[in-house]
This record gives sequence, structure tokens and C-alpha cells, in this order.
Amino acid sequence: MTNIKIILVEPAGALNVGSVARIMKNMGLDELILVNPHCDRDSPEARQMAVHGRDVLDKAVCVESIPAALVGVQRAIATTNRDRNLPTPLQPPKTALPWLLAQDCTSALIFGPEDRGLSNEELNYAQRFLGIPANPEYSSLNLAQAVAVCVYELYQLQQQSHYTEAQPKDTLASLDQLEGYFDQLEATLLQIGYLYPHTATARMQKFRSLYKRANLTPEEVAMLRGIFRQVDWAINSQ
Repeated sequence: MTNIKIILVEPAGALNVGSVARIMKNMGLDELILVNPHCDRDSPEARQMAVHGRDVLDKAVCVESIPAALVGVQRAIATTNRDRNLPTPLQPPKTALPWLLAQDCTSALIFGPEDRGLSNEELNYAQRFLGIPANPEYSSLNLAQAVAVCVYELYQLQQQSHYTEAQPKDTLASLDQLEGYFDQLEATLLQIGYLYPHTATARMQKFRSLYKRANLTPEEVAMLRGIFRQVDWAINSQ
């Protein structure tokens, strides 16, 4: 559980942030990251709701972007309440969350803003997607409630002696390493004319899905980047 980060993207409510810190403390989590927060984590409202989770609140890290929040993270699940033609299936917590508990792996669970959730672009930073089943007549949960459901499930899974997925033998590449490769891949494919600016976003989404399913190691990412550096050299030396 100490290897799992909770990432809140643009949280607007100090009460929610404080409540999230409290439930994290309840379930043994202590790494909270706030991406471009629209509220003050040090406000009296946040501290009042955090109660004995104030230490989680105090050590929370504020960053400007999701990629910055994912530095060093190897497995990330994004939460959403809508299936928007995602490249991988939307899974319930019991199915999705065991994947975050792999040994020797830093993982993250990403939650979107209270008023809109995560956009398709923001969802692209994760490898898997989670939705909490609820009454279809009113399925949207409060941010703190959604976090509570997920971290409770994580705590219960952690208490069990087995996981539903075998642990990886190799260290996975971190998501920031993959993002660097994706930037290089897109630039090269645009340069050689395989991609066009007006279709690049949709095509790159498919490449992202493909490479994330491959569970690449840092050495494999370095090898792929070396190939494209050589391609770039060959193009520019003509």
C-alpha cells in the first residue's frame, strides 16, 4: 500500500481533499498528489475534515500536470463513470485494483475534477480504467466517496495473501519514461509522413494502448528510443 499514490486532478473542494486525506489514513495510504488544485489544502475546512489524517494532508505534493504526478509510476488506473469508447475496457474496482498491488512496482490511482471527471486526453495517461457501478439513474459519486470505495477495496485486497494476477518478474518502465518515448515516436512518424497533424492524436492513442499492454521494461524503452534516434539521424543526414 505504501507504493500506491492517490492523484486528484484539479480538486475544487477543500472539504473533499480533507476527506480524502482521512480515508487514506484509515486504509494505510500516505502519498497524496494534487494536480493544479483549485482549493487550499491548508484551509480550516480541509484540516477539519482530515482529522487524524492531517499528516497525509501536510505531506501532499502539488504539481502542475498529470505527467508530473506520474514521474516514477509504473502502473496507473484512471477512474471514470462513463465508457467513452476507451481503448481498454472499463472495469469495476474488484477487477481492476489487484493490478496495482504488484510487488516492487510504484502505482497510482487517478481521480478527476468534481465537476467534469477526467477528459479523454487525461485518461490517455493511464493504462487501465475503472468505473464504480452505481444506480444508473444517478451514478455520479462525490470525489471523496469514490476515493473511499477504491481505497477500501485496495485495503481488503492487501489483507489477502493472493492477488488475481501474477507478479511481474521484470521492473516495468515508468510512465514518464513511456511519455518521453511517445513524444519521440510521434515526432518521427510526423516527420516521415506516417502520421498527419489532423489524425495524429487518434493514431497515437492506439499506439499508446499497444505499448502499454506490452509492459515494457526501462531497457526495452531505451532500445526503442535508440531505434528512432538512428532513424532521425538517417533522415537528417540525407
